[in-house]
Amino acid sequence: MHVLTASGVLLGTMALLALIDDDPVACLLWLGAAMMVDGFDGTLARKYEVKTILPHFDGSTLDMVIDYLTWAFIPALFIYHFIDLPANTALLAVFIILLSSMFCFCNVDMKSQDNYFVGFPAAWNIAAAYFYLLDLPPWLTVAAILVLAGLTVTRMKFLHPFRVRKFMPLNITITLLWCVCTTVLILSSPEHATWALAGLAITSLYFVGMCLWRTAQEWFD
Repeated sequence: MHVLTASGVLLGTMALLALIDDDPVACLLWLGAAMMVDGFDGTLARKYEVKTILPHFDGSTLDMVIDYLTWAFIPALFIYHFIDLPANTALLAVFIILLSSMFCFCNVDMKSQDNYFVGFPAAWNIAAAYFYLLDLPPWLTVAAILVLAGLTVTRMKFLHPFRVRKFMPLNITITLLWCVCTTVLILSSPEHATWALAGLAITSLYFVGMCLWRTAQEWFD
């Protein structure tokens, strides 16, 4: 299972090379592949009790290193290179993304007891895909970056579809549907498929709703 986790650095390298080659579609697809590996490797590692087989090898550290590369570092460069931002803000946006992501990955309380992320989980690969597909006005994009970075240090809950047990089958199904719709849209950009846009909207609303619902539970406790 550690080999599967480590493959993320190879996928990240391919994403970085695609960025250097000025190919945003390939870059996003490689980042998407790395995200899927990250979604399943931990589940498989726990199922097969890899920790007992290689007790001196810290799979969690390996996972964190690769996640910072594929969830934060490369996506930040993608946003710098391919996304329109207001004049003289691109480099600042990159710094904000990278610094806020460091706080996320070093936060020992980054997950709740029921496995929700506490604060925005540095999912800048997902944010980059939305920015690319939606082609927002530059000022709105930089505002979104500031909001997401700010949410990193809040107590807001974000769904981890492969770890949260409540509604897990539905969460995974919605996540896979989101992946399909996003992939279709990336490949068909700028001629977006109507059904894929609808699917992206519905799945996105589901994720937002789950995050707000779980966060609101603590307001009323």
